[in-house]
Amino acid sequence: MGLMTILRKVKAREREMRILVLGLDNAGKTTIMKRLKGEDVHSVSPTLGFDINTLEFDKYKLNMWDVGGQQTIRTYWRNYFEQTDGIIWVVDSADVARLSDCRAELETILMEERLAGASLLVLANKQDLSGALTTESVVEHLALNDMIGKKRHWQVFPSSALAEDHTADVENLLMRSIEWLVHDIASRILLAD
Repeated sequence: MGLMTILRKVKAREREMRILVLGLDNAGKTTIMKRLKGEDVHSVSPTLGFDINTLEFDKYKLNMWDVGGQQTIRTYWRNYFEQTDGIIWVVDSADVARLSDCRAELETILMEERLAGASLLVLANKQDLSGALTTESVVEHLALNDMIGKKRHWQVFPSSALAEDHTADVENLLMRSIEWLVHDIASRILLAD
């Protein structure tokens, strides 16, 4: 019995997933976490260090690690990579000037061996702002097809964590993106033999 088989059986029994929420500072990571927990999204301060949130989703327990994105903190991201099942990479799709930095940071973490099997959910956040790039443009600016291609399971979803108009639509879209991530992880890790 190989190591992956043992890990799959343990994870299947626990039905737990470890998910890292990463991205540059001010991308909206903590706001998205607050939206998922049903908390007020109007009083958010930058995450200095990390914050762990446990959410029940479907029949799974999601241990979500919201890690600060300030440049001084990014060097510590690697301390959180161990046993990660999925990555939520949050992009400020209205901040076109920083997309090259965003791409470089994403490329660096995706080369990390400890994250090799992790599913990747990219949230093109702040879609409610004028000038925000579409999900297709985010894929193009981050060169995701070239960077990732078929080497990993990945998907891009639009997001708007602060949008007040059509709040139910915003929450449904966010829940659909989390559903994709959870089901992708489950199909690869928890249900595979």
